[in-house]
Amino acid sequence: MAFTRPALNITAPVDRRGLLRGAAAFGGTAAFAPWFPGWAQPVSAGIVRAPTVLSGGDIHLRIAHQMLSIDGKTRHAIGLNGTVPGPLLRLREGQDVRLHVENALDEDSSIHWHGLLLPAHMDGVPGVSFPGIAPRATFVYEFPVRQAGTYWYHSHSGLQEQMGHYGPIVIDPAGPDPIGSDREHVVVLSDHSPFHPHAIFRKLKLQGGYFNRQKQTLADQLRGEGQSAAERFAWGAMRMDPTDISDVTGAAYTYLVNGHGPADNWTALFAPGERVRLRLINASAMTTFNVRIPGLTMTVVQADGLDVRPVTVDELQIAIAETYDVIVTPAEDCAYTLVGESVDRSGMARATLAPRAGMAAPVPPLRPRPTATMADMGMGGMAHGGDACTAEHAAMGHCTPAAHGAPTGAPAMDHGMRDFANAPEVKRTPVVQSISPMPVDRTGEPGQGLADAGHRVLVYRDLVATSRNPDIRAPARAMRIHLTGNMERYMWAFDGTTLNAVTAPIPFRQDERVRITLVNDTMMGHPIHLHGHFFELVTGHGDHAPRKHTVQVQPGGTVTFDVTMDAPGDWAFHCHMLYHMHAGMMQVVTVRPVEGAPA
Repeated sequence: MAFTRPALNITAPVDRRGLLRGAAAFGGTAAFAPWFPGWAQPVSAGIVRAPTVLSGGDIHLRIAHQMLSIDGKTRHAIGLNGTVPGPLLRLREGQDVRLHVENALDEDSSIHWHGLLLPAHMDGVPGVSFPGIAPRATFVYEFPVRQAGTYWYHSHSGLQEQMGHYGPIVIDPAGPDPIGSDREHVVVLSDHSPFHPHAIFRKLKLQGGYFNRQKQTLADQLRGEGQSAAERFAWGAMRMDPTDISDVTGAAYTYLVNGHGPADNWTALFAPGERVRLRLINASAMTTFNVRIPGLTMTVVQADGLDVRPVTVDELQIAIAETYDVIVTPAEDCAYTLVGESVDRSGMARATLAPRAGMAAPVPPLRPRPTATMADMGMGGMAHGGDACTAEHAAMGHCTPAAHGAPTGAPAMDHGMRDFANAPEVKRTPVVQSISPMPVDRTGEPGQGLADAGHRVLVYRDLVATSRNPDIRAPARAMRIHLTGNMERYMWAFDGTTLNAVTAPIPFRQDERVRITLVNDTMMGHPIHLHGHFFELVTGHGDHAPRKHTVQVQPGGTVTFDVTMDAPGDWAFHCHMLYHMHAGMMQVVTVRPVEGAPA
C-alpha cells in the first residue's frame, strides 16, 4: 500500500490564548520554550531583536545532550548551549573571532564552519584538519572573518549532525549592505528522527530502500498511473526503483523549521508592505527541500552567502548544505504558509509568515511523488528529439543513436549501464552499480519532480554574480570525478573508491586554476561540498559566474565548475548527504605551494 502522510489543512486564524493553553497542556512550543534560541522561538519578530544571538570577538559554545519537543513529542537530541538549532552567530566581515567550544559529550565532537574561508587547521574536520574535540575538553577556534553572508555550522564527527548539532551564522558586510530590508528572519530547514542515526544507517545497509513507503503498486498500474508494465519490467531488470528518490523519508523523519515541527507552526512576523529578508539554510542530514510560499514570489539575492543579481521565482530547490537569501514583500494583512516539501514528497517542513501571532494560512497538500526518468538514469543525451526512447529499449541497447538524438557512434548499453570505456577514471569495484552512458549538464533544469510545477522554479543558470569573479584565468587543467554508488549494498564513493580505501589525497598546486566536472552515475542527487574554497559554476555567465561552495549534481547529470585552489592545507571534499559521506563518498584534497615559489 502506498504511504501518504496526511496533509495539514488550517484554514482559520488560531485563538492566541487557546494556543497558549494548548501548549501548556500538551507540551507544545507556543509558549517560551527553553530548548529553542531566541531567534527560533515559536513566534519571531526577527533576528535583530533575538536575545540569544551571539556576537563579538569571544564566543562560547557547549555541545551536550538534551531533550526537545517536536509537535508535542519529546525527543533526545544533541544541542549547543541548550538549544536546537544552536545559537545564531552574528559576526562582521573584517573582525577576528575566537570560538571556545566545550564538548560535554562522552564521545569526540567537532564544529565545521560551513562555507567560511579560514586557515585549514581551523576548519573543524577530525582526521583531516585537526584531531577533534575530546570528551570534556575545550578547543578554541580562532580566525579572521573574511566574508559576509549567510552560512552555518555543524558537527563533522560521526552522525551527530542528524541529532541536532547545527546552527546558523550571519555575517554582516564591513560596509553598507547592498541588500536592504526592513526585517530579516533566519529559516533553518532540517530533519529529525526518533531513531538513533546509527540505527538508520544500519537499516540502510540492510536494505537501501528501507524507508521508501511510496513504491509503485499494482493498484497504481490498474488506475493507469505510474509506469507501463514494460517499463516496470525494464526497471526491474536493472535492479532499480524509479520511486527511490530519497534514502530516508517521512517514514522516519519529521521535517523542521528552526527546530519546530509542522504542527508547531513556527511563525515569522512582518508588517504589510515590509521588505522581508529570509535567510534559508538547509541544515538537514539527508533531505533536499522544495521551498515555496503560496501567494508570494521570492526574489533570490544571495546563493551560498554571495550576492547574485536578483531573480524572482515561485519556488526553489535547496540542496543539503546550501543557503539562499530571498526577499519577499507581503502586502496583504494576512498569513502565508512557508512550505519546505521534501524532494520525494513524503512530508514537509511548514512555517507561517504573519502580521500577528496566532494566525495561520491554508497548508497545501503534498504533491504526487515524483518518479525517476530516463535522464535520471544517465540517458539524458537520448531523451531529446526523434521517437520516444523508453527505459526498456534504452537499457537493452535498442535505441539507435540517429533516431533518438544521440551522437553518432554512441555505444549501446547493457542492463547495468556499465560502459567503463567512457569512464577510465572509475575503478571496477562493488561501489559502482552503474555508469551513466550519456550524462548531460542539467544546471538549466529544475530539480527532480519540478519540471511540471506550473510556475517559475529557480535553476542554477538563473544565478549571476553581482561582481566580477576574482580570478578569471582559464583553467590550466581539467578533471572528471564520478559520483558512484551501489544502493543494494548502500556504498557510496568518488570514482568507485570509498574514503577508507583511498591511498592518497587528490593533489593540487597552490593557486592553480582547475576545471572539475562532476558526473553523477547514480539515480540520486548529490550535494557536493568543497571545504575552504568557492568555485565558479560553468553555466554561461563568463566572468560573472555564480560562486558557490556546495552544488547539487542531479541524477544522471553533470556539473562543471572552475576553482582556484588558493588555500594551502588539507581539505575535505564530500557529498553532504550525511549517510553517503559516512558510507564513503568523501575524499581529501591537498593544496601545496609550488616548489621553489616565493613564500
